[in-house]
Amino acid sequence: MIRLIFHIVGAIQFFYGCYYDHTYVKIPSTSTTVTPFAGKLKYLTFLNAMLQTVYFTIAVSNDIFGTNEPTPSHKPVLRRIKDTMFSTLAFPMALFVGVTFWGIYAVNRELILPRALDPFFPIWLNHVMHSNIVLFTLIELATSFRMYPSKKKGLTILCTFMLSYAVWVHYIYFRTGSWVYPILNALNWPLRIAFYVFSLIFICGFYSLGENLNKLVWSKEVESTVKSGKKKAK
Repeated sequence: MIRLIFHIVGAIQFFYGCYYDHTYVKIPSTSTTVTPFAGKLKYLTFLNAMLQTVYFTIAVSNDIFGTNEPTPSHKPVLRRIKDTMFSTLAFPMALFVGVTFWGIYAVNRELILPRALDPFFPIWLNHVMHSNIVLFTLIELATSFRMYPSKKKGLTILCTFMLSYAVWVHYIYFRTGSWVYPILNALNWPLRIAFYVFSLIFICGFYSLGENLNKLVWSKEVESTVKSGKKKAK
């Protein structure tokens, strides 16, 4: 019941954050810090909040209609989707967005969230999008067991998502002449490429961190699941 309540709170919180951001956060079109093209869907923060909303909604559905048993005899589709989604996207994306945002913010906030946007982007929403995602994801890792897919499969899904987003960012730039994030405007092309490579390595590091933390927190369950899989394979 506690797990179900936690998942419901997570789903409602991130859904409301997305709803409020989309409906009420309106940046004047005369602003030089953003381009109106693509709306909120150009921001990784917003896409991640949508991802977390979907994940926690699936988690609620799994709590009600699926199972949270470590080694069920038949793992429902909901559970398989939930486990894969958390491992490959929800966990690494949440930590990547939270750590990179606050890291750049600490160095020079004008590169990530210019002060000119403060009247339009409330502090509580900033924390929902950039702080709570990390907190809720870490709690989720500690309270719900999942088996990670093979590293090849997991990193393929994650890298495909990130490379697709990079293509999306450049499409927006070539359509509008404006970068989604001010930091990209401050870099030349060699430095931008280095930034992209570093970001990809960084988020892959968060994937490995999640996998290792999962093994640490759920060592008995991981061992039991591996043994069960070997028995079935015989």
